Amino acid sequence: MVSASVKDVAALAGVSVGTVSNVLNRPEKVSPAVIIRVQSAIEKLGFVRNDAARQLRAGMSHSIGLVVLDAANPFFTDLARGAEDSAAAENFSVLVGNSSDDEGREAAYLDLFEQQRVRGILLSPVGDVLPRLEQLRRRGIPTVLVDRVSENANFSSVGVDNLAGGEMAVRHLLSLGRCRVAFVGGPTSIRQVAERLAGARKAIAEVHGATLEILETESLTVLSGRAAGLAIRRRAAGERPDAIFAANDLLAVGILQGLMLMGDVQVPREIALIGYDDIEFAAAAVVPLSSIRQPSVLIGSTALELLLQEAAAEPGFQTSHVVFPPELVVRESTLG
Repeated sequence: MVSASVKDVAALAGVSVGTVSNVLNRPEKVSPAVIIRVQSAIEKLGFVRNDAARQLRAGMSHSIGLVVLDAANPFFTDLARGAEDSAAAENFSVLVGNSSDDEGREAAYLDLFEQQRVRGILLSPVGDVLPRLEQLRRRGIPTVLVDRVSENANFSSVGVDNLAGGEMAVRHLLSLGRCRVAFVGGPTSIRQVAERLAGARKAIAEVHGATLEILETESLTVLSGRAAGLAIRRRAAGERPDAIFAANDLLAVGILQGLMLMGDVQVPREIALIGYDDIEFAAAAVVPLSSIRQPSVLIGSTALELLLQEAAAEPGFQTSHVVFPPELVVRESTLG
């Protein structure tokens, strides 16, 4: 079935194509009687306007691209919700891509969003993509980095102080009298993981006799956490850490499962456990998890606002770098 065109609508309504365009885009320029005739023709023909083509002709889109590291992580789901809510308030839509920590997939989404001529891109980057982002900007597509504090003043960014968050998590464990701490997370090539580990190291260095064991994982998933928890449970009691800092809550949930699978390792009596992000699963775990909270929804909405400001800005626009403080949330996994 061939879709009705603007010409078809104009012919049925007895007006010019330009008048139909005005009804669709600038109705204040058309008389009420003509608007009624054109709308009646649209309904009879089942005409659907091609917004994609219209935006391409105008060189402007009402879509925003968002590329996240892991769409399965509720942190990024909440971040996307914050961006979508703010976008909807400004009549924009958000197209979400999941890089899965893969630079190739990330590059493919950036290419796709460029082809779609999105108004701008929110990006939680896998690696060093600054040269690509510079290219996008030259083509009129600004980018804001999310869940990351930019070291490059050329790009706005919104994130949390992960160094302070890692330090906060381990200081909490040390305050409980624990001294054999394990950091579980990875790969450490992910900047957020590296920063949280650096914070953990800083806290450990301040306490004489405290040690930090690093157990790098292949991914930041529940399954990777469960494998780490099982490996720790298989050790003799005296060889286990007495506290664990997981690089995110998904890992922490998996670690908890691995440790308590057979009921022979008690959390927190034998091993205190803290995660990062404070996703909903943290509070709902069989032993509610302590965590370092990130304001995920606020990160998404703030990034969207910065992006639209830059998209509408004149030359000489100054970028912004918003860094939210982390917050310690204490629950049963570190109490006792």
